[in-house]
Amino acid sequence: MPLEATMMIIDNSEYMRNGDYMPSRYDAQSDAVNTIFQTKIDSNPENTVGLMTMAHKGPEVLVTHSKDLGQILKGIHAAASKIGGSIDIPTAINIAQLALKHRENKNLRQRIVVFVGSPLQGAGTDEREMVKLAKKLKKNNVAIDFISFGDGIEEGESNVLRSFIDNATSGDNSHLVSVPPGPHLLSDFVLSSPILSEDRGIPPGAMADEAGPSGSGGANNFEFGVDPSLDPELAMALRMSMEEEQARQAAEEQVHQAATNATASAERADVAADVDADEETMLQQAIAMSEGRDVDMGDDQGDDDEVDEEEAIARAIEMSMKQDQGEQKKQ
Repeated sequence: MPLEATMMIIDNSEYMRNGDYMPSRYDAQSDAVNTIFQTKIDSNPENTVGLMTMAHKGPEVLVTHSKDLGQILKGIHAAASKIGGSIDIPTAINIAQLALKHRENKNLRQRIVVFVGSPLQGAGTDEREMVKLAKKLKKNNVAIDFISFGDGIEEGESNVLRSFIDNATSGDNSHLVSVPPGPHLLSDFVLSSPILSEDRGIPPGAMADEAGPSGSGGANNFEFGVDPSLDPELAMALRMSMEEEQARQAAEEQVHQAATNATASAERADVAADVDADEETMLQQAIAMSEGRDVDMGDDQGDDDEVDEEEAIARAIEMSMKQDQGEQKKQ
């Protein structure tokens, strides 16, 4: 399990009042923050988690390197009364990096998790400056994850957050997860994403992260679309059902193959019998010809019979004429 110090940056801009995520964007984000904290601490008791905002009057650190869920919940409650303004991602990331630099346990790896629920504004829209900041994080061995939802999901050709992740990732340690509105919970989507895969003991390749380092994948990347750690009985039942179906199909294939082979063998046997019979007949004819006997040649027999009858009639007529001539001489 990873040994990390994580700094979470939450979005407390005016856009977080929107209700397209149940019950609201801010409450859905708060639930996801709680999920990340619990997963990080359960992964390794030495891990620490901090919390800060990036809107209202400006980025503000609420909790630094804590293992106490109560402090995180207190910070979330305090930020709820400071919703307003617009986000400042570059400044917030720089402050988070500075907070991680002063962590007590230097053996902890550094990670920043940024929630983006509003459109990029100000310096955050400058892709060139954002890429420069991403390379700085990579140089300082700081991993970063973006969780974009609501208006934070970028559309069209411009994708600043993806470019940021592509330049910040090192060994696929940074991800971008986009969560569209829907009946699902934001926290469930984050829990089943590559962001927490290593903390849950799931190999990165098992997450089927089709987007590579950007990690735009997320929910339902498990076999049968079911997380075995959340519902092991259902996952096992689905796996057994699939194995039974595969066994049934294999048995049907074997029966079909056996029937095909039997039919082919019978056809080959009939052909071989016909060939043997023809060869036996030809052999008998050859022996008869060598011994000087008449050989039955099939269709030629009728022609020979007609020739014998004509010769017999001719001899009978000839004998009758000879008898008549003899009687005349006696007279």
